[in-house]
Amino acid sequence: MGCGNLFYTILITFSVALITYNIIISANAPLKQEFPGPSRLSSISVDPIIQMPVDRSKTKKRLFHTAVTASDSVYNTWQCRVMYYWFKKFKNGPSSEMGGFTRILHSGKPDKYMDEIPTFVAQPLPAGVDQGYIVLNRPWAFVQWLQQANIKEDYVLMAEPDHIIVKPIPNLSRDGLGAAFPFFYIEPKKYEPVLRKYFPEGKGAITKIDPIGNSPVIVGKESLKKIVPTWMNVSLEMKKDPETDKAFGWVLEMYAYAVSSALHGVSNILYKDFMIQPPWDTEIKEKFIIHYTYGCDYDMKGKSTYGKIGEWRFDKRSYDNIAPPRNLPLPPPGVPESVVTLVKMVNEATSNIPNWGQ
Repeated sequence: MGCGNLFYTILITFSVALITYNIIISANAPLKQEFPGPSRLSSISVDPIIQMPVDRSKTKKRLFHTAVTASDSVYNTWQCRVMYYWFKKFKNGPSSEMGGFTRILHSGKPDKYMDEIPTFVAQPLPAGVDQGYIVLNRPWAFVQWLQQANIKEDYVLMAEPDHIIVKPIPNLSRDGLGAAFPFFYIEPKKYEPVLRKYFPEGKGAITKIDPIGNSPVIVGKESLKKIVPTWMNVSLEMKKDPETDKAFGWVLEMYAYAVSSALHGVSNILYKDFMIQPPWDTEIKEKFIIHYTYGCDYDMKGKSTYGKIGEWRFDKRSYDNIAPPRNLPLPPPGVPESVVTLVKMVNEATSNIPNWGQ
């Protein structure tokens, strides 16, 4: 027994040391890396924000692998279970180019949902490296996944636990460009003096940095393999810099991905129809994903009370320590279609997922 404990202690110590070494090397690596040549966007005339692909290939499907990073918290776990339920519903639908699915679990150990959701277990950052900003585990988890996993598809969709797929998703990327949702609050031009620390003038105009985060993004797997180590490196550098940390706050890691994509010459077609974010977006129309990041609060007449807890509400943060119950009350009449659809889809998933709430 004593020898077994000694061996286990040595193994754990070696593993932690190896992870810490990799992080230190990445965090201190120079930001100048071997970047590919100029983006193909420079020779292509592309409307920066378009609705749908103009030319959809009718030949061989270009499958993409959906990857979702998550912790083992109750909060992340119930969202992943709902997300995967709807992934399976639409995977084989018309126009779908959805391939495999992986939950990248960065808790460092398996959980009881490994058989329900295809899962890759990644190690979290060593204690203290994230400086209280847990989102930094996301790029580190992707580094491990891309290095160790056997990913059959040539493209990857980076998604999040609080995404619900509402229709089959085609591969929206094309011509060497990624496909990404444009966020109104990612403003590279506004923060040019800060971003020049990471995207020097020699790399080109600040407008080469797209107004995106890492999710939702569909991008070629080989391009992603180049971007992700830089994304981790830039994220750590940004977090260590007080000016950058103050400027970007909770979206720092999103800016880091946008910068890293630009550094590697990977531009993105910006799809406003990629997803909606209730309650601000009120209709589904041609969208592919509902992102329920904001709380939805209404009075019983269907009037929004955003910023104030409503008589009726759905907010994912209400369920940080316990999964939402089955059969949530539907919104009152007058509430937008997007919110009604969101609650109905959560209810369908929870009603059909075995052992919900356990």
